[in-house]
Amino acid sequence: MVKRVLFVCTGNMDRSPTAESLLSSKKNFEVKSAGTWIHARNKISKDLIEWADVIFVMEDYHKDVILDICPEADNKVIVLGIPDIYERNDPRLIEILKKKIAEHLKIEW
Repeated sequence: MVKRVLFVCTGNMDRSPTAESLLSSKKNFEVKSAGTWIHARNKISKDLIEWADVIFVMEDYHKDVILDICPEADNKVIVLGIPDIYERNDPRLIEILKKKIAEHLKIEW
């Protein structure tokens, strides 16, 4: 069965697209990313929240934005605790994402 995974950061420019491309290489996952900022490349929406089986957010306030839109999504939001200090595809960011995603999705890289 395919699991639908959504990654959320602020601008959808660095952290969440990096995570999206990382997990997209794995079988049995359908992956998208979005941002909470009004000018995000792909802005978070109720449709995206409802589409996802699990939502990984980078910081606590991203979860707050999602729950403001869709309070019933609380049980599928996981905060990764990754600050906005990394550029897209930063090797350090990739290593952190691999470790944290693997813990939650029980996958190996």
